[in-house]
Amino acid sequence: MIPEAIVLAGGLGTRLQSAVPDLPKCLAPVAGRSFLEYLLVCYRKQGVKRFIFALGYKTEMVESFVRETLFPSEYTFSVETDPLGTGGAVYQACRQVSGSDAIVLNADTFFSLKLSELSSVHQDKKADCTLALKPMKQVDRYGQVELNDQRQVIGFSEKKYMEGGLINGGVYALNVKNFLTKSFPATFSFEKDYLEKEYSTGKIYGMISDAYFIDIGIPEDYQQAQKELLQHITDGA
Repeated sequence: MIPEAIVLAGGLGTRLQSAVPDLPKCLAPVAGRSFLEYLLVCYRKQGVKRFIFALGYKTEMVESFVRETLFPSEYTFSVETDPLGTGGAVYQACRQVSGSDAIVLNADTFFSLKLSELSSVHQDKKADCTLALKPMKQVDRYGQVELNDQRQVIGFSEKKYMEGGLINGGVYALNVKNFLTKSFPATFSFEKDYLEKEYSTGKIYGMISDAYFIDIGIPEDYQQAQKELLQHITDGA
C-alpha cells in the first residue's frame, strides 16, 4: 500500500462558482461537511499516512481546514506562486514525497476504490503511472481510456457521447522518481502532456473499479453529491 498522497486542491472551479462562489471547490459543503473531508476520511481509513496538498486558489482557506482536520505529521503543503496546471502542480508536489511512489488524486472527485489494489497493480507492473478507471454508461462529460489484456493503456479518446466505456477516475498511482526525471515545461497538463504522450511507452497501466464515483465539477453533479455522498461514507464505501 502506497502511504503518501498528493491532493490536487488548487483549481479555480469556474464551472461550480455559481453554486459555491466564495470557496475553493474542494471545500464546497456537501451534506454538512466539506467535500475534502469525505476524501480524507476515506483515504486515511485505507492507510494513507501523509498528504501533500497542491494548492493555488484560496490557499489560506484550504490550509486552515487541513490544520484543523489532520495531525501535523499527516500533511504538508505545496503552494503554487503562479498557476502550473495539473502537471506542474504534481511535479512540484512530487519533490516533497519521501517514497518512490505516491497516490495522486483530484480534490473535486470522490472515487471509493481500494487503494491497496491500485497500489498492487502499480507495483506488480512496475508502472510509471497507473490510472483508476471507472466503467460508465451513456455519458458525454468524459473522455474514454482503452486498455489491452495486460492492463496497459493503449489509447485515449476525446469527450463525446458513448454508450459505455472506461473513464479516468482522477486517482493515480505514480512512480515519483521516474516522473521527476522527465522534462516538462513549467506549466503543463498531467493528463494531456504526460499521460496522453507517455502511454505509448507501455508503462502506463489501468485498474478498473466499479466503486462509487462522483465528480462535483458542475452544479448538477454537486447537487447529486448532496443526496448520495454521506450515505456512501456511512455504508463504508
